[in-house]
Amino acid sequence: MEKLRSILPNNFNIFEENALAKYIQCKYTTVSFNKSESTRDLWKKHDNALQKIKLSEVKPKQSLLDLKIRIATHIFQQCHFCERRCKVDRRRQSGNCKVKRPLIASEFLHMGEESVLIPSYTIFFSGCTFHCVFCQNWDISQQNRGIYVEPRKLAKMINNSKNNGARNVNWVGGDPTPNLLYILQVLRECKDNIPIVWNSNMYCSTETMKLLDGIIDLYLTDFKYGKDECAHRLSKVDNYMKVVKRNHKIAYKNGEMIIRHLVMPNHVECCSKPIIKWISEKLPNAVVNIMAQYRPEYKAYDYEDISRSVSIEEVLQVKEYVNKLNIHKI
Repeated sequence: MEKLRSILPNNFNIFEENALAKYIQCKYTTVSFNKSESTRDLWKKHDNALQKIKLSEVKPKQSLLDLKIRIATHIFQQCHFCERRCKVDRRRQSGNCKVKRPLIASEFLHMGEESVLIPSYTIFFSGCTFHCVFCQNWDISQQNRGIYVEPRKLAKMINNSKNNGARNVNWVGGDPTPNLLYILQVLRECKDNIPIVWNSNMYCSTETMKLLDGIIDLYLTDFKYGKDECAHRLSKVDNYMKVVKRNHKIAYKNGEMIIRHLVMPNHVECCSKPIIKWISEKLPNAVVNIMAQYRPEYKAYDYEDISRSVSIEEVLQVKEYVNKLNIHKI
């Protein structure tokens, strides 16, 4: 744990009340804007404010968080939170992710996350930007299930979770990306100094990555594939490597990071090893969690290469490669 503390100091400092969560800093950074301004002008003000975070002693009338919400509202009406860029008006219809109004499938103090994060107040959204044929959460990621919770009510639930020992707020799914506007609205109602975790497949648009900057304390990412062909065939997504590598670099610059990699049968050479090698070269201070729980779920039996559970030998091969490259691991 001490080694992880040295690699993820901000996560520990916020929980121990020795530092402020980034979203609170945004709430106390003054920005002036009006609703008639163009998205382009709003982005200029956003970028300038983000470079000059200066906390006000009292909560300002308009904050950087309010500005992020305004920009996210524009994006919501011509949706491009993810790199599919459906451009649908989410007030009227859902996108490829099947998300219209944010629906929470479940929320609870999760004890099954990485040891450094637990207990983690984990909020599972319905819908996803991917359509993984092997998804173990397919009942919520590929279906429209759950309930809408008013932002103020969820903020109170977050407060209760912290009082019950939560070390962080963990936004997940499905995937949290389509729900970014809602997440920002919830954080506007929150008062708790608690780390904010973005638990995502990282297929976010560049605009989403900019909105997350200054909000997210720790990125808990899912790096699945080392080849675009595998991503397209198994998750029905294009340009995976370009988008996900780009976003990992951005996230690495802007916050602390734990990268999850699920070892899949017959994908050690094409996916696991290229991913691990890239992380060692580009993200040397990231922490990696090699996950061994793959089993065929959902439609996986229709795909011969992933129709069986991952073998112990395959998992050990990946872990040995991680050790060889001296990567920080959980």
